[in-house]
This record gives sequence, C-alpha cells and structure tokens, in this order.
Amino acid sequence: MTRKIRMGMVGGGQGAFIGEVHRLAARLDGQIDLVCGAFSRDADNCKATGAALGLDPTRCYADYNAMMAGEAALPKDMRMDFVAIVTPNHVHFPVAKAALEAGFHVLSDKPATLNLKEAQTLRKIVKASGKSYGLTHTYLGYPLVNEARHIVESGGIGKVRKVYAEYIQGWLATEVDNKQADWRTDPARSGGSGCMGDIGTHAHNLAEFVTGKRMTHVAADLSIFVDGRRLDDDGSCLFRMEDGVKGTLSASQVCVGNENSLSIRVYGETGGLEWHQEEPNTLIRTYLDKPTEVLRAANGYLTQGGYRTPPGHPEGYIEAFANVYLDFADTIRSGAAASTGIDGGVRGMAFVEALLKSSNKNSKWVEIKA
Repeated sequence: MTRKIRMGMVGGGQGAFIGEVHRLAARLDGQIDLVCGAFSRDADNCKATGAALGLDPTRCYADYNAMMAGEAALPKDMRMDFVAIVTPNHVHFPVAKAALEAGFHVLSDKPATLNLKEAQTLRKIVKASGKSYGLTHTYLGYPLVNEARHIVESGGIGKVRKVYAEYIQGWLATEVDNKQADWRTDPARSGGSGCMGDIGTHAHNLAEFVTGKRMTHVAADLSIFVDGRRLDDDGSCLFRMEDGVKGTLSASQVCVGNENSLSIRVYGETGGLEWHQEEPNTLIRTYLDKPTEVLRAANGYLTQGGYRTPPGHPEGYIEAFANVYLDFADTIRSGAAASTGIDGGVRGMAFVEALLKSSNKNSKWVEIKA
C-alpha cells in the first residue's frame, strides 16, 4: 500500500442504516479514509454526522454539487479519490454523473439508477470519464461465493443446467412506518419495482456471477400483498440464461419470520453447489459418484482467498462488504479504470424492466435488453 485512498460520501446521515455499514466496511482494513461528505439535505444532520465522524467542518457540504466543486478545488493530495453513494435510488444517477464529470471515481449502492434509461446514459458517462465505477453488490464479497464461481469456471460441476436463486424476507409483511420502508415503497424514489428492484436484483446478480452466464429472458409474476402499497412486495420468475441454462428466481418481503434469506443452488451435468447467506461460511458440493462435501471457510483446501481469520472464526456481512471496498481501493491505486461495474448495473436495471413487462403481460416471456 503506497497511501490510503480518500473517500467522500453522499447520504448516510444520522438515522440512516446503510451509510454506517458502508463506513464500517470501508475502514475495516485500514486502507480507506473518509475525508468529506454531503450526508443529508438537513444542514443540522449533515453537520452533526460530520462532527460525530471527526471530519473537518469545512468538508461537510450542503449538497453533492457543492462537494464536487469543493473537493475538485483542493490540492490533488488532499481531495477525495472517490465518492460512495448511499442514498435512495432516485439520487444515484445525478450524484454519479456529477462525480464522474468532476473527475472522481464512484462506488454506488445498488441499483445503479432509478431506471434503465438512466443506467444506459450513465454507462456512456462512465466510459467517457475513464474513471472506475463500482456497485456494492455485497454478497459477491463473500469468499465462498467466489469459491463457487471458481468451481463452476473450472468445470467442477460440468456444464451448468439449472439455477435456483432466492431472496426471502418478512419485514414488509404488514404496513411499516419507518424511513427505510418509506422510500423503498415510493415509486418516485425507489423506481418501478419494490421487492424485485431492492432484493431480487441481488439474486439476479448472484446467479450471473456464480454461473458466469448472463440472464437473457424472464417470465415473471409480481404481486402486491399489502393493501395500499404501490410497488411489488413479492415476485417470482422463470428465467433463461446463455448456453441453455434455465432457472427460477423468487424474492419476497412478506414471508413472515424470514430475515435475510438469500440462497443459490447451481446444478451441472456432474455435480451441484449450494450456498446460503445466513450461513455464509459453508458451501455444499454434490457429485454424481461421490459423497456430498461440506466446504468450510478459510480452510487450506479452498482455492480462493479473501479470509481475515482462521477456520472456525465466522466472517459475515461486514467482512464481505469490506472485501468490496478493498477491491475498489486496489483498483483505484493500480490506476486502471475498471468500469465493468456499470455493465452489471445496466443488466440489473434491464432485468427489472423485463420483469415488469412480463408481469404486466400475464407472465409472457420477455427478453432482457441490456
């Protein structure tokens, strides 16, 4: 490490959930420093957040435009290197656009934008900027998810045939009155989809990452179970992927008693893999002609790294999130413009748009046009 990478943040003021998660993850490995922020539209909240974090008051900005201008005016060895965007969805595009055009790298919470049109526009801006753009698809930071991908890539389960991806929660099973529920169920701030846009995109991203295949078509059925809600709180789809792979994807936020149950099962000609986010240190591997294996995190027989502790010392969500930040810091430090994150962001928004079209057409097959 030649120097620490300097981070700014838009969003994440006091009372917000995900901003503090980002900050914990960013500082876990001691390679990133938070140096500035536009934490809230509320001036008092922004100042209080900056003070609690020990930041220079002059670098706690009234809004993101002031932050881009103020940081760009600082000497190169002082200004932020990248901005973390931790706002509701409708703000992702304008902040990313402003940051890239001001010469800063961007690491954004998912989804990339409010809709597909914005995502396609942002892709052009990213490519033109020469800057790195990443999305915090946190679950890709789990080392055993990368182990699963490696097994598939190396032919360890043969040609992939079938995928089951699922993300089940229960926190919106009734009308919920809090800040998180408020914006996630508002089309103006969340986008055209609620549950599928919020957590279904994680299942989509995980399926593409582990298999190395892109999803091409969906036949979807989205539902609203809570009266008065304007966006889907439950959905399922059949999907097709490249090379004849087929699967199913389900996401729900109304399954009472479920917490954060993201899981994936992948089956090939000669074997299978199974991983659950709520038990992230275990990967189950099956064979045609051998007993089932239970692979455990951080053991020497694994091929992929990314562990911070020895076997039997569980690593979880914050550590996975930290791996995403660590990879992004390494990308910036290397000087390589890694804009591949935006391609995944566009595919995620195209997936959501295809789901909505299919569901509105009585679950007819719709192509994902990314």
